[in-house]
Amino acid sequence: MFETLKNAFKVKEIRVKIYWTLLFLFIYRIGCYIPVPGIGTSLFGEGVSDNSYLNIMSMMTGGSLANGTLFAMGIGPYINASIIMQLLAVAIPPLERLSKQGEEGRKKIASYTRYLAVLLAILQSIGILVSYGGDGGVVQGQASLSAIISGGVANVNGFTNFLSYCIIILFYTAGTCLTMWIGERITDYGVSNGISLLIFAGIIASAGIFFGNQFQTVFAGGGFDRQAFLVLIVYVLVVVIVFAAIVFVDLAERKIKVQYAKQVKGRKMYGGQETVIPIKVNANGVMPLIFAFSILTFPELIMTLFGWQNALNWWQLWLGAGSPYPFYAIVLSLLIVFFAFFYSQIQFNPEDISKTIQQNGGFVPGIRPGKPTAEHLKKISNRLTLFGAIFLALLALIPTVILNLLNIPGGGAFNATGMLICVSVALEFNTALESQIMMKNYKGFLK
Repeated sequence: MFETLKNAFKVKEIRVKIYWTLLFLFIYRIGCYIPVPGIGTSLFGEGVSDNSYLNIMSMMTGGSLANGTLFAMGIGPYINASIIMQLLAVAIPPLERLSKQGEEGRKKIASYTRYLAVLLAILQSIGILVSYGGDGGVVQGQASLSAIISGGVANVNGFTNFLSYCIIILFYTAGTCLTMWIGERITDYGVSNGISLLIFAGIIASAGIFFGNQFQTVFAGGGFDRQAFLVLIVYVLVVVIVFAAIVFVDLAERKIKVQYAKQVKGRKMYGGQETVIPIKVNANGVMPLIFAFSILTFPELIMTLFGWQNALNWWQLWLGAGSPYPFYAIVLSLLIVFFAFFYSQIQFNPEDISKTIQQNGGFVPGIRPGKPTAEHLKKISNRLTLFGAIFLALLALIPTVILNLLNIPGGGAFNATGMLICVSVALEFNTALESQIMMKNYKGFLK
């Protein structure tokens, strides 16, 4: 990767794109420190740290959610909207046809995704205010939004408070829209996918804050805390080992050979070539983890939202991330395996690939074209998906257990989701740079 960066800076066009990318990321990080009027950050920090789902979202925003700043929701609503649109494109035939209409269809789906992201941003903003507005999260002396909606406050002061809530919702929604705009500008004028880079920047920023706090703990009071230093060293070793395992699995793939028969058309002979179909071991990436964590933590979020304390205590005891019982680990592993196969069915269609191979005069050596080829591809895909799901389940459980033993709840700056995202985005960025360098070399050759 360092060699790729070195070569990229030698090319003016790519160097300018890298500068644009860094500029937009810098603007994004500035927005993560702009306060929203009327928000009490101390209570926000406590509420986020007590909820696993909010803790993950805060990590992706570089701590902006815990501080209640302009980009508190970050790119989260857009990611949720994208996932929903992907699922709807499979379930709803008109959207499925639209997704297959080329560039024009993709533009329309992207437009629908933006509208849905804005709607989700508004709903999430209201959820934040309902959760923390009545407990001092908003400026003291203002009535809670739930009380205003229910008619408990029906006076001029209540109306003023209601306008204050509307302004806060407007700020948070505008922050999400601005984040989407920055991500799209990075994609257009910078390097790689802008949305992925924004999440990557948030996780790295959280890592910087975490390590800064740990060093303060080690050298607190002008002395040297040996135990805290050893914990930090072990933490770094665990993170490095997990990163190495993720890179190894993420780059692993099964290559299926495809032979194309020779065809004579007129006076020319076509075909007779051999190619491969690469199927990645962890083709689903981080999506099964996100789905599984969301399913397990969403009830906790709803109980917190509506103040169902008894139900929340029961859930955290039996199915919470810090539960002393193994039910959380068992349910999480089963959900990861289920969503790995579910997402694999969406991403990889053996029947379509088999049909395409047969139409182009190709075949897999030793396998008959048509249905046998589809069954062969499906069998290989299921085996790789199972291995990838087991890897994701181990990745979600083992590092968390080790880091909890080190008294670092939530995995500190890096949990399973964060580490997978960091590796995937870094590899994607490196691939994008290599592609642009290669294109530049081809242009030079043609000139």
